[in-house]
Amino acid sequence: MGATEPVVEREGEGREEKEEEDEGEEEGNERKEEEKDVEKGQELGVKEKVIDSSNAGVHNDLPNQLGDSHVAMMQRLNPTNPLRIVVNGSSRMPTPSPSQTSLPRSTPTPQPSLTTLNSRRYTNRISLFLFVLHMVVAAGLVSFLIFKGIQGLTEASDSVKRKERRILKFYLPQVETASLLSITLAFVWQKAVRQWPKFMVQFILWSSFFLSLSAGILLICFQRATTDGVGVCLIAFAIGNGLYACWVTQRIGFCSKILIKSLEPVPKFRDLNQPTYCMLGVGFLWMSLWILAVIGAMNFYFTPLIIIALVLSLAWTAEVMRNIVNLTVSRVIALYYLRGMQSSSQFCFQRALTRNLGSACLGSLFVPAIEALRIVARGLNLLEGEDEFMFSCAHCCLGIMQSIFRYGNGWAFVQIAAYGKGFVQASQDTWQLFERREMESIVDSDITSSICFLTGVCSGSICVIVVAAWTAKVHQTFTATLSLLSFFIGYLMTRIAMALPHACVSCYYVCYAENPDIRLFDQTIKDQQNMMNSDREVVVPTPGVPRRFSANS
Repeated sequence: MGATEPVVEREGEGREEKEEEDEGEEEGNERKEEEKDVEKGQELGVKEKVIDSSNAGVHNDLPNQLGDSHVAMMQRLNPTNPLRIVVNGSSRMPTPSPSQTSLPRSTPTPQPSLTTLNSRRYTNRISLFLFVLHMVVAAGLVSFLIFKGIQGLTEASDSVKRKERRILKFYLPQVETASLLSITLAFVWQKAVRQWPKFMVQFILWSSFFLSLSAGILLICFQRATTDGVGVCLIAFAIGNGLYACWVTQRIGFCSKILIKSLEPVPKFRDLNQPTYCMLGVGFLWMSLWILAVIGAMNFYFTPLIIIALVLSLAWTAEVMRNIVNLTVSRVIALYYLRGMQSSSQFCFQRALTRNLGSACLGSLFVPAIEALRIVARGLNLLEGEDEFMFSCAHCCLGIMQSIFRYGNGWAFVQIAAYGKGFVQASQDTWQLFERREMESIVDSDITSSICFLTGVCSGSICVIVVAAWTAKVHQTFTATLSLLSFFIGYLMTRIAMALPHACVSCYYVCYAENPDIRLFDQTIKDQQNMMNSDREVVVPTPGVPRRFSANS
C-alpha cells in the first residue's frame, strides 16, 4: 500500500495536468474565435453586440470559467471600441482611462452680433396706425368743413354770406401772411445759427424776452378784454423767459462749444436741408387748407370743440413733421460719426417717412408732455426747503420725471434713426449710455432744446406784432384770435426748421456716449466733466437732476 500511493498520486497529477492542458487548448481556441468575431464585427461597423445567456446555446457546453475568461478578455479590449457587451442581461461598459480618453472637440464660441444699421422692420406700428387713422379723419373733416364754407358762400342766407365774406376778407390774408413770414423767419434763424452759433445762443435768449414782452405790451395797448388777456400771458411768459436767461448764463459757453462742434459735419452734406424744405412746403399747404377748415367751422355745429380738435391735430402733425426732419438728419450725422459713412439724405428721408414714422408719431406725442413735466418739476424743486408740502411735491415730481424720462426722451431719436429701434427701447438704451459715461448732469443741463424752443417763440412774437398791428387797422374784432393763431403758426414752422441744429447736437452727445474714442470728437465733453468734478467751474445745479448727480456741479 505504501508503494502504490506515490503511483496513484502521480497518475492523478498527470490527469490534472492533462485536463489543464486540454482546458488551455480549448480556451486558446475560444479566444482565437472570439478575436476573429471582434475583428469581423469591427470591419462590418457593428456598434453593438449582445450576447444573451438565454440565446447563447452554442456556449452551453462550455464551463462557467470560460464565460468569465471571455468577459475578462473582452474587457481588455480597446475602450474606444464601439462594441457594447451585455452578459446575462446586465450591460458592462468599459470605463476609459484618463490616458485613453480623447480630448473634447472645441466648439466655436458664438460671436456677438452687431446691431444692424439697416433694419427693415417698422417701429411702433400701433402709433403709426393711430397717426394714419388720425390723418384720414383730419383730411375728411377738413374737406367737409371746406365744403361747408363754400356752401355758406353760395347757398346760405344773405347774413351768412356777408359773415363768410367778411371772414375771408379780414381773416384769411393775415393768416397766410403769418405762414409765409414764419417760413421766412425759420430759414433766417437756421442760417444764422449755423453761421454764428456762439453769438446766436445769447441773441436768441434775450431776443425772445424782448420780442414777447413787446408783443404783450402791443396787445394791451388795444384796450380790449380779449387782447388784454393775450397780452398779459405774453408779458408773464417774457418775465419767466428773462429769469431763465439769467439763470443759464453760465451754461452758454459750453452750449456754444457743443453747437459749433456738432455743426461741423453739416457742410459735407449739401442736400441735408432738403427734408426741411419739403416739410415746410407740405406744412404751408396743409396750413392753408386748415385755415379754410377753421373758417368753415364757424358755420357748423359745436364750433369751439371743432376748432380745438383742429388745433390739436395741427400741433401733432407739425410735431411729426419736425421729428421726420430730426430722424433724417440724425441718421445722416450718426452714420458719419459711427461708421464714417456719407449717407444719402434722400434715402434717410424715405426711411424716416416709412420705417421709422411710427416712432416719430409716438415721440411727437410724449416728448412735449415729458418736457413740460420736467419744467414743472424744476420749478417746484426751486422751492425746495421753503415749505414742507412743496418739498414733498418737488421730490415726488422729480421721481416721476426720472422714471418717465428713462422710457421717453428726445435723445432717443438718434438711436431710432441709426439702428431702427422702437421709441421706448431707444430711450432706455440712450439713457443707459449716458449713465455709463456719467454724462447725465451734462446732458440734462444742455440748453440746446431750450434755444430751439425760444427761437420758435421769437418767430411767433414777430408774427403777433405784424398781424396784430395789421388787424387792428382793418378789423379790430379779430385781433386777439388772429394774434393767437399767428403765434401758433410762427412757432410751429420755426421748430421744423430748427430740427436740423437740434439733431446735430443730439447726435454729438449720443454718439460720443457710445464711442468717445472716435477721432471726430474732441475733449470738450471730457474737459467739462473734469471741471465739474474738480469744482474748477461754478455750474448752476440743475433742479431736474437728483442730488447724487448735481452734488459735484
